[in-house]
Amino acid sequence: MQTIDQVPVDWFFRPGVKLDFRKFPDGHVVTGAEVESELKRIGHDLKPLDIVLVNTKASEAYGADKYLITGIGMGREATLYLTERGVRVVGIDAWSWDAPFALTAKRFQETGNKSIIWEGHYAGIDIPYCQMEKLYNLEKLPATGFTVACFPFKIKSASGGWVRAVAMLD
Repeated sequence: MQTIDQVPVDWFFRPGVKLDFRKFPDGHVVTGAEVESELKRIGHDLKPLDIVLVNTKASEAYGADKYLITGIGMGREATLYLTERGVRVVGIDAWSWDAPFALTAKRFQETGNKSIIWEGHYAGIDIPYCQMEKLYNLEKLPATGFTVACFPFKIKSASGGWVRAVAMLD
């Protein structure tokens, strides 16, 4: 597994595409079919190294206690749908790429299914990718027609680094 100082820098300056999943209830785990449906709705064919941003409505709760339980998560299936098509950088407006942890913990208590815990994160073991969390103002972006610059701070041997993500309209 690459560390953040080893990831190719050209991954972080690429065309962006925004998926809008604000219609789903808090805690929903997005599937590959739902990603495909949203891509069809916006008329976009994914290209390798597109940067995919996910709008979940979580940013509407930013600064409030409910932020931690607002929004959806990108499940294993949805994450692999993206990475199998060459996506290597993703971002989300929620606290995590996965569903809000308190809601996932509740589902775990009900089902005992360990595979639902951090399932989107763990999909990166199969196909490595980088993710950004806690993005803001995604609702202001068009679905396509912008470039994302999101160079991570280079920390030797670290699993990640903070970024200043910027979307530039074409």
